[in-house]
Amino acid sequence: MKKVDKGGRPKTVLTEKQITELKTLSAVLNKEQLADYFGVSHVTLIAIEKRQPEVSLAYKKGKAKAIANIAGNLIAKANSGNIPAQMFYLKTQAGWKETTRIETTESEKASNRHFIDE
Repeated sequence: MKKVDKGGRPKTVLTEKQITELKTLSAVLNKEQLADYFGVSHVTLIAIEKRQPEVSLAYKKGKAKAIANIAGNLIAKANSGNIPAQMFYLKTQAGWKETTRIETTESEKASNRHFIDE
């Protein structure tokens, strides 16, 4: 059976150089922005990832490397005594919360009773 050419655009394939570039850029751009950078739609970039698994892997590795780098810097800052870095780390990684506690004295409670009794 002979294949019939239905026309349409040829499928976009990223070169090794473009894949390396994508890996580097994935540290600072999301997939929508990467698609714009390469001049394709977001849907096309997803299709490229499906056809070329090395593209998806490059994106994931580039993103993970950037996150690891920033996290390492954050931990270094926290370990050196940087209080905001310590607080941020504890809030995001250890479930730590800052809460405001309001204490009421008995005299304040008594003076507010008339609101309850009405």
